Amino acid sequence: QDGPQRKKRKSEVGGEVDKQLDILAIGTAVGSILLYSTVKGELQSKLDGGHDSRVNCVRWHQESCCLYSCSDDKHIVEWNTQTCKVKCKWKGDNSSVTCLCISPDGKMLLSAGRTIKLWDLETKEVYRHFTGHATSVSSLMFTTVKPTNESKPFDGITGLYFLSGAIHDRLLSVWYIRSDRKEKNAVMSFTVTDEPTFVDLTVSEVKEEPVKLAVVCRDGQLHLFEHILNGYCKKPLTSNCTVQIATPGDGDSTPKPVPILAAAFCTDKQSLLLVYGNALQPVIEKVSLNTSESHICLVRDIQKVLSLKTDAAVTKVKTPVVNSDAKVLVPGIPGHSTAVKTPALGKEKKKNKRKPGETEESIEERLGALDIDVSKVKTPGGLPQTDSFAVLLVQGLESNDAEILNKVLNTRKENIVKNTVARMPIHAVIPLLHELTKRLQGNPYSASLMVRWLKSVFTVHASYLSTLPDLIPQLGMLYQLMESRVKTLQKLSRLHGRLFILVTQVAASQTVQDVPEVNQTAKLVYEDESSEEEGSDDEMIADKDSDENWDEDEEKEEQSDEQDMTVEKEINGDSDLEPENESEEE
Repeated sequence: QDGPQRKKRKSEVGGEVDKQLDILAIGTAVGSILLYSTVKGELQSKLDGGHDSRVNCVRWHQESCCLYSCSDDKHIVEWNTQTCKVKCKWKGDNSSVTCLCISPDGKMLLSAGRTIKLWDLETKEVYRHFTGHATSVSSLMFTTVKPTNESKPFDGITGLYFLSGAIHDRLLSVWYIRSDRKEKNAVMSFTVTDEPTFVDLTVSEVKEEPVKLAVVCRDGQLHLFEHILNGYCKKPLTSNCTVQIATPGDGDSTPKPVPILAAAFCTDKQSLLLVYGNALQPVIEKVSLNTSESHICLVRDIQKVLSLKTDAAVTKVKTPVVNSDAKVLVPGIPGHSTAVKTPALGKEKKKNKRKPGETEESIEERLGALDIDVSKVKTPGGLPQTDSFAVLLVQGLESNDAEILNKVLNTRKENIVKNTVARMPIHAVIPLLHELTKRLQGNPYSASLMVRWLKSVFTVHASYLSTLPDLIPQLGMLYQLMESRVKTLQKLSRLHGRLFILVTQVAASQTVQDVPEVNQTAKLVYEDESSEEEGSDDEMIADKDSDENWDEDEEKEEQSDEQDMTVEKEINGDSDLEPENESEEE
């Protein structure tokens, strides 16, 4: 507040508290946190810049303007919701942090990925370590406010119990915060029938007051526990009462189970709020249960409650006008439909009862009455068509018939593969992928055929596959298979190159050996008298001659040079015009 501060009236203070209480904090998959006002019904503010990945948990502090969040980016962030800025950010774990819980006095914070840590919020340092679970922790909550041993002075955290649950874990663990750091394991555990999806409890405020625990499991059952926390218990505790909801099953219909989605204790700590039915339109009901019974089944007629009304004005479907020339196709599997013949108006329906004395109709006549021509019914010969291939493929996948699947999947024609994949129904895509994955692991020859089918499935049904939320686990085996196959490709190509060089060298050496030897001696030798040889002869003569003959040799050479010059001139057409000069020079 930049302006001058003035004292607030009592009504204004109450208004501030109410203003904070109506805000709902929502963590998003992109890392931002939305603050939504439930009274105004609109988005109040957005907290950005804290997380780089999916927000897993948000928790309000007892001080209304302080909020804590954790994320897959391994960090915990403390927010100031008035300024919408990060107050503090620190690394909470080596892997993603999935759950948070603030201590009753607001000075400590529990965080969990798989291991559980207790943080001092002032120093942001780890106060205690706990073993945790084998999988990601999904729920954390304190079960006591005061320690059971009241002889020692209470520091706000020592002597308290807290509860934790994890995904795919049927045990809920209870942990005890000691003054020393020795004990890191759970002191007791509660066992349930399936993975816990929703947990609520009543906090024990007095020493002798038992903790009441309501656990909703993935199988739709509710388990109620009641136990006084008084130290170590080796054996896992089973539920005092199990609650289920089912439909009445009037008349011939059998009762069907109705899943319980969530359960919470009311302020009186006795009655329960149950949320059950469809997640899109759940039913919330307050019930008081007799927990002395080990199993309670509540009968609720959920069909009447969940009947969705359809407005006739909204639908825009028009009934088409059928012409006599139009061919009407019977709904059903493509390739297995027969043309419908409308009965003639003049004919009356034949009665099933036959009069005494009449002979019984033959099967051929009966087939004729059913509009099936006996002569046209033939056993199919040759290759089936594409539409029947699609039918065969769906039948083979549903019945897991290896013979049918072999007949369809071993086809080599690209056109038939593409058309079959295009005509097969959507629900058969995932089973086909599983079957192809299984066959890819087998013989390499069949794997080359399966790759064609895989290519067609991914190209034709890419849009459908991209809408599946669990696509990565569905195709996990296929990814691993492809990676393992591709890993060896580089090594194989190197080996192929080396072997190719070796083989070509061996082949080349063999061809050299096989060629017969050719006679290398020349049949005709031509010797040319070159100027160099003449020169050498002259040198030999010069060596032999005495110094007296040296001048004569020079004169001869000059004469021969002059003669050569005159010959060249005659050839070039520029001989001297004056013959006298020549004689003089001579």
